[in-house]
This record gives sequence, C-alpha cells and structure tokens, in this order.
Amino acid sequence: MSNFILRSAVDNDAAAITACVHHAFDHDVERIGRKPGPMLMEYDKEIREHQVFVVEDNGQIFGVLVLCIKDEGFLLDVIAVEPRAQGKGIGKLLLETAESEAQRQGFTSIYLYAHEKMTENQLLYKKIGYVEYDRRVEHGLRRVYMRKQLFT
Repeated sequence: MSNFILRSAVDNDAAAITACVHHAFDHDVERIGRKPGPMLMEYDKEIREHQVFVVEDNGQIFGVLVLCIKDEGFLLDVIAVEPRAQGKGIGKLLLETAESEAQRQGFTSIYLYAHEKMTENQLLYKKIGYVEYDRRVEHGLRRVYMRKQLFT
C-alpha cells in the first residue's frame, strides 16, 4: 500500500465519501437497473449516526466503510473503494476493520448484504467465510444476506 491512513470519518468528509461511493458503485447502475442502496445514502447523517471509516492518502479519500448495529446484529452496511485505487489492499483493510470492530464490540458474527445481481461480490464474500442465510426485497432492491462467524 501507499501512504494510506485508516481513520474515523468526520462531518467534513461527507461530500468526499459520497463521491467515493458513487465512483465505486457507478458501474452497477446499468446492471441492476437503478442506483444501488449505497448511492442513495446521506453520508452526513451516516457519520453522525453510525460508525464510518475512511481510507485516505494525502487528504484524498479512497475507501469508505459504514458499520451499524441493528436488531439483527453487526452490519457491514457499505464498503467502497475508488476504482483507480482497487487492487492496493484497501478493500481488505476495510473488511478486516469491520470484523475487528465487530469483535471489539462483543459480536460473534458480522453480516452484510449484496444485490443479487452483484454475483462477483457474493463470490468474494463466500471466499472469505461469509455464508448466505436469506434473500429479501427491500426498497425495491433484491438482496442476498450473508453472515460470517467471528472467532476470538
């Protein structure tokens, strides 16, 4: 990796986070026929209400992670990496951060969801230990829910 720094997001990051997420998910719009959920979120609100991390280099945000605690458990809600920075370990760092945070906060598992047409994401998650446990339609989006057991 370059000089990437992982840190908690602050209010002033909202616009850069939105841009990063839009760049990361833009290629999925045509495939699913609409903007994916992460492109519809208000990141100033997410920063205030949830756990949001960014990966930056020289003040520029290259990765975003949004974590939430829900009734269902510890949710990895959004993970996004700028397309031009993919393949540099940012995604891996964000995934490891999500799992570490879940464990640190006393959770024995972490869950996420992906649009059913994002099959490459589902394969990646399966490869690193996530198991599908449900399929739901929420906000007009067909989602595949996956969970990973965390070991201490």
